[in-house]
Amino acid sequence: MSPVPSPYTAGVFAFKREGEDPTRMFAGEGDAFRTNRRFKRVSEGMPAHRLSTAFDSVTLYGCDPDERPDIYGKIGNSGVSIATLDDLKVLYDGFDLLAPTTSVSMTINGPAPIILACFFNTAIDQQIVKFEKDNGRQPTEDEAQKIREWALSTVRGTVQADILKEDQGQNTCIFSTEFALKMMGDIQEFFVHNQIQNFYSVSISGYHIAEAGANPISQLAFTLSNGFTYVESYLARGMQIDDFAPNLSFFFSNGMDPEYSVIGRVARRIWALAMKNKYGANERSQKLKYHIQTSGRSLHAQEMDFNDIRTTLQALIAIYDNCNSLHTNAYDEAITTPTEESVRRAMAIQLVINREWGVAKNENPNQGAFVIDELTDLVEEAVLKEFEAIASRGGVLGAMETGYQRGKIQEESMYYEHKKHDGSYPIIGVNTFLNPKGMAQQEIELARSTDEEKQGQIKRLRDFQARNAAQAPAMLEKLKQTVIEDGNVFAVLVDAVKYCSLGQISTALYEVGGQYRRSM
Repeated sequence: MSPVPSPYTAGVFAFKREGEDPTRMFAGEGDAFRTNRRFKRVSEGMPAHRLSTAFDSVTLYGCDPDERPDIYGKIGNSGVSIATLDDLKVLYDGFDLLAPTTSVSMTINGPAPIILACFFNTAIDQQIVKFEKDNGRQPTEDEAQKIREWALSTVRGTVQADILKEDQGQNTCIFSTEFALKMMGDIQEFFVHNQIQNFYSVSISGYHIAEAGANPISQLAFTLSNGFTYVESYLARGMQIDDFAPNLSFFFSNGMDPEYSVIGRVARRIWALAMKNKYGANERSQKLKYHIQTSGRSLHAQEMDFNDIRTTLQALIAIYDNCNSLHTNAYDEAITTPTEESVRRAMAIQLVINREWGVAKNENPNQGAFVIDELTDLVEEAVLKEFEAIASRGGVLGAMETGYQRGKIQEESMYYEHKKHDGSYPIIGVNTFLNPKGMAQQEIELARSTDEEKQGQIKRLRDFQARNAAQAPAMLEKLKQTVIEDGNVFAVLVDAVKYCSLGQISTALYEVGGQYRRSM
């Protein structure tokens, strides 16, 4: 019997995790070498290595680095450039991916299956290299298979891979929605068959929906309804609820509105009750785990130093609400990819809350407070009402066909912008309490990839392609044939990434799976 009664409103565990803060810092810039150095810095002195990876737009759209003018300038900017398995091995070099204290999150959606296949290969190859070093020989076929099985069942982390919210809010869709959903199912099926239990096959995300302009109610309702859509999709493929539900995780934004202080409570309650009563799921499947990132949208270029105050308050309510993982934004994100100095300050926010702030040392300090209990009920009611609106439009996919979610997000965004501009929604240092000295010009160090990094990426890509030129065509053909025969695409991708680059694989899959077209 669990010490925490279902529906887990206050948290899925009786107590906070000991010896590991929920801190997970997001990083990605330039090439894999530069981001690897940043990872080592942000995890310095931390008892656990919780890495979160930002990819550049070239990678997010499934392209290879190239001299093409629409690609070249974007290589390694606002994220790390990854095109091959070699790149991913460099990215996580020096981190034992199978250590119980290591967990890796990858924020990628359209090409998620390809990048995830690279990641699993990286984890397996690390162990094979370790075996060779320890034993002075290569493993036999049987030993290599055992290493593979152990690596897959042990590795910890998350891949975002949430294609529904991409269509609704963030827009990095590259494959047709049907094919993208099919590949998500393939990934989950691969997880079930290979007993991958410590890795989340999807991070069902409300963050990007909120960043696009949705209010906290819409963020939560759209995210949970997307989650239930994945559940129905996987059940329809013949998977059992308790085989896949533990591989689902969630990701929310915490902004300044009061509703954000109960977003985790409401999500946990609705999910647990639906899992138990509708799907007959077991206790583990009823437990919703989620990551919080403080709101990027609430950060402003004016009086940038005030942003840390906003982030601190947002992080505080996340910790009070028992989030399982937390990223704090840097104060300069309104202008640039965070600098080393601003990331250090963002890390300090979490360290001060977790190690200095007395109230946060208590379990569930807000439990039983009238405002928290009342808000929980009100937000739950509003979310269930939004479920009815979505259901009346034919469910999530039916509503997407008429652009319902996108339209609602745009309306809510416009409402917020109007209130910000007419001053009825006060934002300190932006539309009220303005600096009497005016806007001082701050010297900001802009984080940009260098020409050397861009050229280096292109060169390494060409070397990889030349090295595998003999095997790649047959592998791409096998991949296309698997799609045509409705086989498990991800199982083939795990082999294909050894010989083919990201762009080669995306192009091949477009031919048989279809490219994304927005429903207008």
